[in-house]
Amino acid sequence: MARYGRILPDLGLQSLSPLKNTDIPLLTVAQILPELNSGGVEKGTLEVAAGLVEAGHRSIVISGGGRLVESLCAGGSEHVSMPVGRKSPLTLATVPKLRSLLRREKIDVLHARSRVPAWVSLLAVRSLPKSVRPAFLTTVHGLYSVNRFSRIMTSGQRVECVSETVKDYVLNNYSGVDAGKLQLIYRGVDPNLYHPKFRATAEWEQAFRTEFAVGSRPIVALVGRLTRLKGHADFLELMAGLQAKGSDAVGLVVGGEDPRRAAYAAEVRAAAAKVSNVVLTDYRSDVREILSVCSAVVSLSSKPESFGRTVLESLALGVPVAGYEHGGVGEILNAMFAAGRVPVGEVDVLIETVDQILKNAEPAKIAENTKFTLGQMVSDTVNLYQSVGSANVHRM
Repeated sequence: MARYGRILPDLGLQSLSPLKNTDIPLLTVAQILPELNSGGVEKGTLEVAAGLVEAGHRSIVISGGGRLVESLCAGGSEHVSMPVGRKSPLTLATVPKLRSLLRREKIDVLHARSRVPAWVSLLAVRSLPKSVRPAFLTTVHGLYSVNRFSRIMTSGQRVECVSETVKDYVLNNYSGVDAGKLQLIYRGVDPNLYHPKFRATAEWEQAFRTEFAVGSRPIVALVGRLTRLKGHADFLELMAGLQAKGSDAVGLVVGGEDPRRAAYAAEVRAAAAKVSNVVLTDYRSDVREILSVCSAVVSLSSKPESFGRTVLESLALGVPVAGYEHGGVGEILNAMFAAGRVPVGEVDVLIETVDQILKNAEPAKIAENTKFTLGQMVSDTVNLYQSVGSANVHRM
């Protein structure tokens, strides 16, 4: 007998109630990505997985594993360990394993969130009889290089775009893509967790400030893994400029080292050691608490980002952000904090903008977040699964 559920309204995850039988069949949905360690894609995967479970669906995540697997499974999802992320011909050996999994577990929807897993997924899906094929979806999370390898992310029956920037990028760079199958679903934050009244406890803040010798000084943070695109050189220049203006602010670089870019990470550490008001924290699991005690956050990516989750999280907490006005970051700033927009690469303007934020005795006027909510993102995604996966209910 088939199980049934409902289409999700725009609700926060905490508001989703246990399902009762309706006319909407429940699905088995598998998300596939390289690993589950850290990053916006991984975090979004867990959020959607939680939404699926709350809605009564069966949620499976296929990846090479990582530190977030425990949290995923604690939330009621299942994890299948499979090395689907390595850019190597050897990864094709996982195609038969994935095909077997899709058939055995009667997957209704297979959602690829990265390029190599998308290639593996498409080959597995196409090698199944049409009668048992799952619906195949992709999400374009980034502004990928334009080539045949990246085009795989436009091959889904439906293609989720995480911002208008991404949607325009796909249409402008990949000829022949049907605009009708593109669906804009913004990333979002949970307003129950990210809101202006939240602040880390006094005990946590004291311990954090002591650990990094910050004292009572204002904190300016740049959050993200140590990769060249994040703009660490501009950040160091910003902090030197603020110091020259007499500011006692401390700059925090919050983010772990990418194992593939160890040389760059060493370069950043060496450069930061020469700037007296900059501290590197390495990977942290308490980023929300860190953001909540900051006086300002900056986003300085040299190339446009597809979205800008940290920018949104900071603004939702009531923390002003100064960011380069392009890509998804520009979209968020335009919607919530136009005063924080900075022309790309203009560090002098950046210094003045952050200096004014730090000197402003009044709280920054940040617009309420009504556009980029977790409830909207999850409900839109689950409803998309429902619309494409309903054809497979005969297998339930």
